[in-house]
Amino acid sequence: METINHPLTNVQLELLKSFSHDHPENKLNDLKVLLADFFSDMAITEANKVWERDNWDENKVRELLETKLISQ
Repeated sequence: METINHPLTNVQLELLKSFSHDHPENKLNDLKVLLADFFSDMAITEANKVWERDNWDENKVRELLETKLISQ
């Protein structure tokens, strides 16, 4: 097993404390959906900020979709 040398974040610690006991599988799935929704909302909010800040439009989206990125 790989050893992690980074301390846990405050969010990780809070989740560990909150869920230190077993839950039924359906409740675990509910939690996964809740967390996925939370993080997707954060990502959408940040993307909207970039959209507004940089005055993006549908042409910019098409340009990005057609851009081929080459990793080096």
